[in-house]
Amino acid sequence: MLIEDVVTTSGDISTKEAIHILYVRHIGSIVIIDKQRKCKGIFTERDAIRVVASDIPLSTPLKEVMTTNLQTVEEGVSFSEAKNIMRTHKIRHLPVTDKQGHLIGLLSLRTILDEVHDMHTGKR
Repeated sequence: MLIEDVVTTSGDISTKEAIHILYVRHIGSIVIIDKQRKCKGIFTERDAIRVVASDIPLSTPLKEVMTTNLQTVEEGVSFSEAKNIMRTHKIRHLPVTDKQGHLIGLLSLRTILDEVHDMHTGKR
C-alpha cells in the first residue's frame, strides 16, 4: 500500500505548475522536499481548491501556499497507527520517512481504499 514513487518538488515552482502536476499525473498530492529529501510541506487537491477559492495568484511560489504543519510517520509504523493519524488529523496523504527523516514513501487514502476494495485503477 506504500507508494514508493512519490511525486516531489521544491517549494520554488509556481502554484499553477503544482496544480498542473496534480491534474496531469492524476494524483492527490505533491510532497515538497529539500535537497536531503526531508519533507518541508505538502500540496494537495484541498490546497489547490483553497488557493483558487481565495483568489491567490497562481504565480505564487508553492512554498507560500503549501501545508507546512505536515504529519509524517516513520517506516515500520503499524497500519492501525497510520490510520489513526490520518483520521485524527483528517488527512488523505501521509508521508513516510526513514529514521533520519528522509522521504521514502507515501500512504494515500485512495491507494488504501483501492487495496481494500481491490479496485486498482492503473492510473499510477
